[in-house]
Amino acid sequence: MAQQDKESAILSITEDMIRDGGYNSFSFRSIADAVGIKSSSVHYHFATKEDLGVAVTERYTQKFIGSLGSPAELIEKGIDPIESYVAAFRAALIEDSRMCLCGMLGAELSVLPSRVAEQVTLFFDKNIKWLEEAFKAKGNSDAARSKAIHVLSLLEGAMISSNAMGDIAVFDLAAGSIAE
Repeated sequence: MAQQDKESAILSITEDMIRDGGYNSFSFRSIADAVGIKSSSVHYHFATKEDLGVAVTERYTQKFIGSLGSPAELIEKGIDPIESYVAAFRAALIEDSRMCLCGMLGAELSVLPSRVAEQVTLFFDKNIKWLEEAFKAKGNSDAARSKAIHVLSLLEGAMISSNAMGDIAVFDLAAGSIAE
């Protein structure tokens, strides 16, 4: 396995473990076992658990925000950016059968290493900014920040409730309440 492939596999396995059980759900040994490498190979790529946590959170944030596209471009294509955003959360819950990585870590923020906590906060900041931009692009600038925070909070909570109850309909009911 090439070095870059090993690093990608380590990041993917770690993301899955965190999304399933939080920051303390993984160790370098458990990752090494899942990837099929030695624990020292994990340390070769990431010196500390905090370094690995930062890398996973950065990658997740970039991938999620990158998948959304530009709100203005979505509108030009006739796609409602808020509906698209809700669909991205729903897809993560259904297709991945996992919680949002940063939602999981956000619940643990007070006990996370500082650099990981900073990356989690950055995820939320970037999502709020994207949603603000979406509301403004739709011509709804009044209270765009408040609406953005409402949507993000509602969807993160809807994921938790849906997961706890084992019913996607819970998510759908909550998400359906998002109105301008």
